Amino acid sequence: MDTSTALLAAIFGLGVPELVIILIILLVLFGGAKLPSLAKGLGQSIKEFKKASKDEPEGSKTPEAGKTPKDPGAN
Repeated sequence: MDTSTALLAAIFGLGVPELVIILIILLVLFGGAKLPSLAKGLGQSIKEFKKASKDEPEGSKTPEAGKTPKDPGAN
């Protein structure tokens, strides 16, 4: 079990038996063929969320230090 799974399990107070029961329920509900595609979709969703949260919002961008915006009427 990696640290993120262990942390998630610790937050919700889940132990190994509870995680196994949840896995069995998922296997019964979705079947063995659908679980890899569900996990892939979940992984892509998490990746997109992390990417979006790291991106800087456009409204907070400021000009770089040392550079001044050019005034078109100055010439």
